[in-house]
Amino acid sequence: MDRTDIAEMDPLPDAATEYVERKLEDEHGYLSWLNTSVETIDRGRVVLSIPFDDKLTNADGRTIHGGVAATLIDTAGGVAQRTTFEEPLDGGVATVNLDANYLRPATGDLRAEAEVVRAGGSIGVSEMTVTTARGGEDRGDAGDADRSEVVVGQGSFRLFRE
Repeated sequence: MDRTDIAEMDPLPDAATEYVERKLEDEHGYLSWLNTSVETIDRGRVVLSIPFDDKLTNADGRTIHGGVAATLIDTAGGVAQRTTFEEPLDGGVATVNLDANYLRPATGDLRAEAEVVRAGGSIGVSEMTVTTARGGEDRGDAGDADRSEVVVGQGSFRLFRE
């Protein structure tokens, strides 16, 4: 199944969207601690965000640790794959490989966009991009024009379809 096939699928059921939001935002210990939010979830596409927080910074206190961005692309890429299941609440997804290319330091809120490239019978591939607010002073929500790419990546995921 590629992007064209995914676009032809029925929209996600509200129950699936609500489930993902609840799991990531409220019930998942690590992702909840990071204050992860689900901004968008559609068939084949997910947008997640994590606000700037001093507890997530490197020793300099200004830049977010790269592991936070890696967590965000891994999670977004996997959740995007789950949206390609006929029943997104059934089955599971596990990361097989994750490639993250760091482009610049993250100095503000992080937003990850993931899009499914292909979802096969047992393996899926997603492309992910993490952006941050431009400039170190603006740590609030910035529009797309005021954001810079921080990490670009690709992940392959084992799909456990039921």
